[in-house]
Amino acid sequence: MAITDWPAEERPRERLLAQGASALSDAELLALFLRVGIKGKSAVDLARDLLGHFGGLSALCNAPIRAFAAFPGMGPAKYAQLQAVLELSRRALAEEMAQRDVLDSPTAVRDWLRLKLGQLPHEVFMILLLDAQNRVMGSEVLFRGTLSQTSVYPREVVKLVLERNAASVILAHNHPSGLGEPSNADQMLTQTLSKALSLVDVRVLDHFIVAGNARPVSFAERGLL
Repeated sequence: MAITDWPAEERPRERLLAQGASALSDAELLALFLRVGIKGKSAVDLARDLLGHFGGLSALCNAPIRAFAAFPGMGPAKYAQLQAVLELSRRALAEEMAQRDVLDSPTAVRDWLRLKLGQLPHEVFMILLLDAQNRVMGSEVLFRGTLSQTSVYPREVVKLVLERNAASVILAHNHPSGLGEPSNADQMLTQTLSKALSLVDVRVLDHFIVAGNARPVSFAERGLL
């Protein structure tokens, strides 16, 4: 049965307008993005099939173009639209962080980092540069590779911070394994960078570990800073 044949109060678009986007399931939200289904399947049915095939919303959003476009009813155009939606989300969160004290909007920081780093197949180390009002001025990916094997040079971090005139920073890196627990190497690196930056009067406000779609782990909340 086509969605247009459903009772009005059960249609995803009407429900969103009446109750808000949060009232919809992942499949219903995805159906609104897809707009139409394929022969024999409504947009909601197709959305459920997509989520099941890729193993959830996060995996679907981060699927490579060849895998995405190979699914019946999808293609490069839909892939481009989906990536545009994701990038809009990242930019909206980045804009919020640039306008507000990040300590007052920790959810925005976590969501942005999760969207940016959560599904990368390789490990990266990132630094968020903040001004005196704790607003994000920018971000830089400094290193790639496993932190226990790739040297993260404190002098390079200090050099960047001084060049950008940052008052404080937030550190972040991802664990492609999906395990978010801080390792001994993570903790040692955090302490080393905190001491180095303190010499130039720059504070490390937090260090986040991003592991897949889970809530990023905060060193500050763990008492590790």
